Amino acid sequence: MAALEAAQCGDILAKLPNGVDTVIGTEGTYLSGGEQQRVALARVILKDASIVVLDEATAFADPENEVFIQKAIAMLTKGRTVVMIAHRLSTVVNADKIIVLDAGKVVEEGTHDELVRAGGLYARMWADYQKAVSWKISA
Repeated sequence: MAALEAAQCGDILAKLPNGVDTVIGTEGTYLSGGEQQRVALARVILKDASIVVLDEATAFADPENEVFIQKAIAMLTKGRTVVMIAHRLSTVVNADKIIVLDAGKVVEEGTHDELVRAGGLYARMWADYQKAVSWKISA
């Protein structure tokens, strides 16, 4: 239960017909992609591995689930080495070290702030991301 709580799964459990005893998948209830990611993070937290690799942890998450996943990742990273592969820049902003690849080669590395100040590829991607976040659809 503590792992589910750390992975921000309280709202998921609350809506399941049998709580933690609910069958998930082909014989039971289905979860959204973001909810599945949060349950997977609970499993990682429960395993208590000292090294964790996360590949696109927020890839299937809608904005609401992404917020929960970010909180779960913050809990997960305490006292562990975490290698995170991500295309969503919001996922890596708080990383101790970001390594930027271009065509399979390392082109930059540093913290978010260092990379933004450097003005290279990461800074350009961050600027594009910031613009895209503010896009609105209008009539």
